[in-house]
Amino acid sequence: MNTQEETLPNQSKTYLSAVIFARVSSESDRQNTDRQIAELMDYAGRNRLNVEKVFSEHISGAKKNEERPTLCQCLEYCKTHAIHTLLINALDRLGRNVDEVLANVKYCKDNNINIYFQKENLNIFQPDGTKNPFLNIFISVLGTCAELERSSIAYRLATGRKRYVENGGKLGRKAGYRKSHERKMEEHKDIVIYLRKGYPVRDVAKLTGKGISTVMRIKKEMEPELASGRKEEA
Repeated sequence: MNTQEETLPNQSKTYLSAVIFARVSSESDRQNTDRQIAELMDYAGRNRLNVEKVFSEHISGAKKNEERPTLCQCLEYCKTHAIHTLLINALDRLGRNVDEVLANVKYCKDNNINIYFQKENLNIFQPDGTKNPFLNIFISVLGTCAELERSSIAYRLATGRKRYVENGGKLGRKAGYRKSHERKMEEHKDIVIYLRKGYPVRDVAKLTGKGISTVMRIKKEMEPELASGRKEEA
């Protein structure tokens, strides 16, 4: 899990405060949050919102809310800094299912934080400051449709894989395939950073949200480098 926070300079005291939260599922370079952030920054500029901070998260959308530290930090920041609007690309960025999205929406409503969902063009609060009376209905309907679509995609993938194997196909990497050392280090650069600082394996796993076996595998790859560092310290 890769996370990133960016604090931005204050543009104008006449602007209302805002925070951007962006998420993509992949931890590799194939996906990034640049497009989401750019579009939300454009929206903020057109609606007199001063973006004070940007939170970027690289983690599977299937994770529970409590397993997403960057999202939790974002919500806490909005509360403690009395942020006016939290800008998010789409409903599914805020939770893995309808219940979790609604729980986060309730948290923001209770703390007078507006949320703008760009894809759905939806706000928690209306322009006059009152709560959107149809909000929960919209979220439930849209969220349920999204869940059904994910289930449909998963079913099609499973059916396709089964048919492929029945016809003699083989799943997984080709025999002899092996990722390069450099690629492993790049894909797990968050683990690399903590290991270089001397953090224990279990602590690194907790901090990055990755499995202990993954951390141990990367540590083994880095053993020559880590051993050299220990000799220099001695």
